[in-house]
Amino acid sequence: MACLGVFVGYFPVTTVSVSLPVIQRALDASTADLSWVSDAFVLPVAALILTAGVFGDVHGRKKVFQAGLGFCVLGSAVALSAQSVAQVWIGQALLGVGAAALLPMTLALISHAVPNPRERGKYIGLWTTSMMGSLTVGPLVAGVIVEHAAWRWIYLLPIPLSLVTMVIAAFVLTESRSPVQRALDWPGQLTAALAIVALVYGFIEGGAGSFGDVQVIVALAVAVCSGVAFVLLERRSPSPMLDLTLFRSAAFTGSALVVMISFLALIGFFFLLSLYLGMVQQLSTLDAGLRLLVITVPPMVLGTAVGRLTRFLSPRALITGGLVITAVALFTLTNIGTDTSFGSLAWRLALVGLGLGLAFPCMTATAVSSVPHHQAGMAAAGNNAFRQVGGALGPAILGALLTGRAVGTLPDHLAAAGLPASTSSRVLDAVDADGLGAVAGLPLGQATGPALRALSQSFLDGLQLCLLVSAVVVLFGAAVAAWLLRPTSGSRSAAPVTAGGTRPVESGQRPHTAAACGQRPHTAAAADPK
Repeated sequence: MACLGVFVGYFPVTTVSVSLPVIQRALDASTADLSWVSDAFVLPVAALILTAGVFGDVHGRKKVFQAGLGFCVLGSAVALSAQSVAQVWIGQALLGVGAAALLPMTLALISHAVPNPRERGKYIGLWTTSMMGSLTVGPLVAGVIVEHAAWRWIYLLPIPLSLVTMVIAAFVLTESRSPVQRALDWPGQLTAALAIVALVYGFIEGGAGSFGDVQVIVALAVAVCSGVAFVLLERRSPSPMLDLTLFRSAAFTGSALVVMISFLALIGFFFLLSLYLGMVQQLSTLDAGLRLLVITVPPMVLGTAVGRLTRFLSPRALITGGLVITAVALFTLTNIGTDTSFGSLAWRLALVGLGLGLAFPCMTATAVSSVPHHQAGMAAAGNNAFRQVGGALGPAILGALLTGRAVGTLPDHLAAAGLPASTSSRVLDAVDADGLGAVAGLPLGQATGPALRALSQSFLDGLQLCLLVSAVVVLFGAAVAAWLLRPTSGSRSAAPVTAGGTRPVESGQRPHTAAACGQRPHTAAAADPK
């Protein structure tokens, strides 16, 4: 059920990403509008995932799991009937609420059913494989649908899939709650949600306009103040939404930072790649979806195999090495052009998928296995929250960089194309008003072809900058993993076992994370907690 739940939760990510060019043309959406299509899903996940974890601990994980599936049905129905980009945002937001409920519950269900970290690592590997399977199937489904029907029908499949899962869960799942008494932390929830939404809003609107605009400055200031308030409130809360003592574990801190950095680059990369394939290479949704398979299949295939690799390599080596491979692949993609062949593109995309396939299975498992068993649910929810914050910031930050760079170089490319000043002014005015996608709809006569080629060149300028930034960000993530996930002598030393059967994580101590990906644990801390 956990694997099926995460499949449903992540299904909208790539189905929508690969359909963005079609949505843009159908609804006359700007690049900023498209950023909000992606972030309307990710923001509720990032803002509500911790609260959903607490709801499950307090009121029952089965109830929250079922509620998440219900929101997926509702969100899909709203987006399926969308007549405007705003209605797509609403549908995406409801789907995000559903995913926010599903993701922590799926991991909590695994932790409840399999308390032994060594055994649990295998099931988390299957969980990761299911997540990547959802990302793999999504582009194909969207491509086939868009080829033969209206783009809105990409939202049809999640409805029966969610309903069938709800029926199965009603009979298969047993109710469970946290053995540790918890209460809802509304001040923490409100400040966290405000900080995340304000931060993403600031980046999206700053990229679409100017970071000097008053509303952008206010949004970023609100994000900083809300973030500070969240930390202060959580430190004083008797039942915090996110226990800040978790960050005393270097392994938890490292895995949280690495997963946020990785998803910032990954979801941002999917966003950019779908626009490149649709706007620059003019590929159909199905052809674009087939190309995305080159990225998503390797992680899905490697999901269960990585556990066996941990007999020879530590989670730290796998995560660091995988991210380095991903960064190298992103660097090689910085020279792609309008006529780059699929063969030239495929091996580089496959390299991205290979790196992610090595790194991803260990990230969540490392976070969950680095804390005492009774905090595993909170650790999983916290790790997922950081994952979604990175996923929300990816399209926002990279979309802002893409737009800024492309708009800045477009006048030069228009001039180089030999277009008269009056035509160039019409193109630039359309871009300022409605974004880069507006150029395709302008009635420019014989100047249409040169204008679109100039637009493609300016888009490539922005894309190359974004790929370079993504590669640097992923390399930084690899450095964080190499630093914070390194084992220390303190992590292997004996520590007193608590009444719960686990060794406490002391301040400054780095727990050994060998069991995170299915590797045989070396200490009694990894034993089956009672």
